[in-house]
Amino acid sequence: MRHAICFTPSVSDPLTLVAANWLGRNIYSGAMIDPPAIRGLGIQEIAYHTAVPRRYGFHGELKAPFRLANEADEPALLRDLMRFSGTLAPFEIPRLEVARLGNAFGLVPSFPCASLNYLAAALVQEFDRYRAPLTEAEIDRCDPDGLSATQFANLHRWGCAHVMDEFRFHMMLTGPVCQADMPRIEQALRAFFEPVLAGPVPVSNIALMMEEGTGGPFRVHSLHPMGRVSARKSA
Repeated sequence: MRHAICFTPSVSDPLTLVAANWLGRNIYSGAMIDPPAIRGLGIQEIAYHTAVPRRYGFHGELKAPFRLANEADEPALLRDLMRFSGTLAPFEIPRLEVARLGNAFGLVPSFPCASLNYLAAALVQEFDRYRAPLTEAEIDRCDPDGLSATQFANLHRWGCAHVMDEFRFHMMLTGPVCQADMPRIEQALRAFFEPVLAGPVPVSNIALMMEEGTGGPFRVHSLHPMGRVSARKSA
């Protein structure tokens, strides 16, 4: 079983509901959802292209999935994450947009968001003590031969290649898509998500995610509000 520290909108946010409809699974309840009816895309085709992100649910990774270190436990992780979240000021991602991510698609910030990059770096550093060292098999699955020198160093220092200066926030919407299908999938995604991408996205909670068993789907274990309690009450 692994944990991950991520951002995902609140349970009732329109973006959460639209993303759950697209991926076929709600990241909060774990409930499976029938694929949407989209002109030009078959239900089976949508289910195929969303199989990989469906397992992980709709989220933006801030600290990659990790096994707890032998000397760590979940209650301590929860306590420290709640405490740490309270020291961080909420902020907004000005806008998200559908983008190609290699041979897949996801949502990314339309403009660089320094607050998001800072949040990810802070979480990686603060909670590294809870992470068990990677096994040789886990390192091999990260394809170390294909990493840059900086990414390789990150992998061995932080358990993930794409952290610190290599971090690029994204929320995956598909797995790999063949080149011939990419224009059609991109058009469908833009039409489907555009109604909920018009405004800024508030980042006011940090989500602790938990894997169900070994290799099972991820779900939101708990949400940890950002900002001091007194400030949240006055707001």
